[in-house]
Amino acid sequence: MATKITTKKPLTGNRRSHALNATKHKQKPNLQTYTINGEKVKLTAREARTILKETA
Repeated sequence: MATKITTKKPLTGNRRSHALNATKHKQKPNLQTYTINGEKVKLTAREARTILKETA
């Protein structure tokens, strides 16, 4: 099982229709599983780009 490193959580808000009805909505972070130094970790795509740039 991959270790979750990131601390990011879903953003919450409302979807609005043309009639201005509000329904709850979540935007989840883009979590990806990567192998870094032989260990599986869960990172967001943005964090993975940063880490992979530093290690290259």
